[in-house]
Amino acid sequence: MDTTQRTDQQRSADRRRRELLEAADRVVLRDGPHASMNAIAAEAGITKPILYRHFGDKSGLYAALAKRHTDALLNSLRAALDAPAERRERVEATLDTYLAAIEARPQVYRFLMHPAEGGHVGDQGFDVGQHFAPLLRRMGEELAQVIEDRLDLGPGGQQLARVWGHGIVGMMHAAGDWWLGERPCSRAELVRSLADLLWGRLAAAADKSGGPGF
Repeated sequence: MDTTQRTDQQRSADRRRRELLEAADRVVLRDGPHASMNAIAAEAGITKPILYRHFGDKSGLYAALAKRHTDALLNSLRAALDAPAERRERVEATLDTYLAAIEARPQVYRFLMHPAEGGHVGDQGFDVGQHFAPLLRRMGEELAQVIEDRLDLGPGGQQLARVWGHGIVGMMHAAGDWWLGERPCSRAELVRSLADLLWGRLAAAADKSGGPGF
């Protein structure tokens, strides 16, 4: 097989994978954590063995969907951090971007963060902690890198940036999860309250010399 054939086949496989993920997204939007491989295969107009051929099992499909949505969320968070505004405004915009994302697609959020609520995962050996914990760790590391690149935190700055990155992501996740379930206040009120909590050291830290600024 020549290089052109291999490239064409890879493009076809990538396109088919995207189509299957889009079908999975439609089912997840409808069924949340109860989304099943049977329902996803039916939505895609294929048999379940073909779906398994592409993703292996529900764990593989979950990982692919998680990457798809986490990539999109991280891109949105970076855009909020890079917006031409004062630091406090960008902090609030970043918090609001996360909360707006989980509010807009609560079924996707529950599928990714509360898959055990579904009725199909246990029979397939789906390890909940193994899959959603890395999403939070990835977000924490990404935010830590942003903080390290932009703020002058002095000696031990790299470690402090990681503490802050993971701490902020943990706070956003826990507060957002509680808020999405109970709706005790408006999104704007929650954003202001969380920003107030974060603001002390963030306000005092100087921008790193030569960096993009925070």
